[in-house]
Amino acid sequence: MIENVLTLKQVTYKKKITIKTLISIGIVAMAVTLPMLVHLIAGNTGGMRWLPMYLPILIGGCLLGAKWGSAIAVISPLVSYFITLSTGTPMPSIERLPFMIAELVVFAITCGLFSKNIMKNSLIVIPAVLLAEVLGRSVLMLLVVIFNEFTIFTPELIWEQIKTGLLALGLQAIIVPFIVISLKCLLNKSNQNKNC
Repeated sequence: MIENVLTLKQVTYKKKITIKTLISIGIVAMAVTLPMLVHLIAGNTGGMRWLPMYLPILIGGCLLGAKWGSAIAVISPLVSYFITLSTGTPMPSIERLPFMIAELVVFAITCGLFSKNIMKNSLIVIPAVLLAEVLGRSVLMLLVVIFNEFTIFTPELIWEQIKTGLLALGLQAIIVPFIVISLKCLLNKSNQNKNC
């Protein structure tokens, strides 16, 4: 979506990279800070219940596309892990980290594949987010089934975690489209285009 706007404004390649980098840094910062706040307010189980890192990753995929969104999806949990490692309780845990990265990358790629079309028809963001959520959680479960012998996670445990996070996924399926459509409308107004 952002790529479309920058192309319409005839922004140079160097400026495009700078703008997308700054947006990516902001999204990574949100993806690191939001889980910390949720854990602070809702306790240790807050992350499983509210899935706070998912929200910025879904937004990042919609705005920046699959490649940039994937980079954000990999960097965000790694930054969060290394920042919180000094507390003795890293988020996510080292055991969960590779699974979370894989799941977030699926979220970002799925939303990112719809990114250009969202600029043409903003309602496409709704099925994009829903599909990303279903595919991401499915990939998590599949990976746990495949690597069950090498991990502390079991399919039953992950299934319980998936059920625990259903409310958060439902809320994010409303919040992400609202944010993305609102941003699209703001960008269109700045382009003197009256259609959202």
